[in-house]
Amino acid sequence: MKILFIGDVVGRVGRRMLKERIPYYVEKYDIDFVIANGENASHGKGLTRNQYFELLDAGVDAITLGNHYMSKSEILRYIDQVDRLVRPYNLLRPFPGEGSVVFEVNGVSIRVTNILGSAFMNEEVNAPYYSIINLLSEEEPATIHIIDFHAEATGEKQSLAFALDGKVSAVLCTHTHVQTNDAHILPNGTAFISDVGMTGFVDGVLGCTKETVVEKIIYGKQSKFQTPDEGRGVFSAVVLDVDDISGLAKQIFPIYYVESN
Repeated sequence: MKILFIGDVVGRVGRRMLKERIPYYVEKYDIDFVIANGENASHGKGLTRNQYFELLDAGVDAITLGNHYMSKSEILRYIDQVDRLVRPYNLLRPFPGEGSVVFEVNGVSIRVTNILGSAFMNEEVNAPYYSIINLLSEEEPATIHIIDFHAEATGEKQSLAFALDGKVSAVLCTHTHVQTNDAHILPNGTAFISDVGMTGFVDGVLGCTKETVVEKIIYGKQSKFQTPDEGRGVFSAVVLDVDDISGLAKQIFPIYYVESN
């Protein structure tokens, strides 16, 4: 099974990059299933209903979220009406939707789970590792299990991956918007990368205009991060090749495509 997993899609530029690049990579690598993190897809925070369908129309089969899952309040009105949106599984407070969803692809079951980290994150969550272990013990097993671990600290990301090595197909991490150079398969067959990276505006900070971020982070001023409507884009993703029988990863490699000037 060939799976394309796309890092945090940010704003209009990110959505454009999906439309332009997904068909190319699906054909080039004979992709069977496409997952994208969409928690920043709508103006940099959250996901509206219209843009949920826009991502599907671009070729995405499953959409994961993250700490901005509630940034667009309309999600409360539509999340239970759609079947390809995976919100964080380990939330402490009740929230609609599902944090782990199984998809059937060419006769193979693929579970996609979204987990929030606990280190340096504002959202209070159940412990990521024990949440996954409970999930594995309580739910019907799927042949392939892809985890989007949306977390801040690379140490927490690496630790969870080693703790789950051999129990899931992949621990693919998101949130920091910068692709890391550590995509590899762990000793017991779980694929891992500390951060898949970002798909969005490349000539700024975190997919936002550099001025709005610098004003707040460097100068301490009141500033709302803004995502531009146009500009050069970056497409960050990984390609997985997973065994259809064992569910263990056979290959993982990154994609990092930047548009020319």
